Amino acid sequence: MKVARLDQDATASPELELASRYLNRELSRLDFNERVLALAEDESQPLLERVKFLAIVSQNLDEFFQIRVAGLKEQAAAGLSATSPDGLDPREQLDVIRTAVESLCTRMSRVFTKLRPRLASAGIRIVDWDELKAPHRKELREVFEARILPVLTPLAVDPAHPFPYISNLSLNLSASRV
Repeated sequence: MKVARLDQDATASPELELASRYLNRELSRLDFNERVLALAEDESQPLLERVKFLAIVSQNLDEFFQIRVAGLKEQAAAGLSATSPDGLDPREQLDVIRTAVESLCTRMSRVFTKLRPRLASAGIRIVDWDELKAPHRKELREVFEARILPVLTPLAVDPAHPFPYISNLSLNLSASRV
């Protein structure tokens, strides 16, 4: 992802020269995820290892957005113009992050598209409900009714009820009546 952060010339100020010596911690984190993704792209790796590396990058990006990007957005919304040691303000960091994450997500999608048929040939299929045979649908309905439905907590959302708190990284299902 190597991003040129500063365009320096021979007459650069001492502040710019000093800033070029620092790595941005947010962009460094994305560089790390790029290296993990490279392991998922490496065809010499075993199939499930490649899937695991892809999952690690996905999980890392979730956390990155929840913590790092959220913090930068708060700083930008508050109008803070303080720069990181590498000389980027919050808005500039967000712009560079967007470009880097778009590239990572494109690569992740490409890897998953290549791995999915290989998983299927290894007996691990990811299918839509419509693709399931009747006995499998029946089995999944029974599992849902026996194990999942009993632990669901219904919450009403309407003008009389404020929107409920939804716990971070929890599984949530939303249904509406038309």
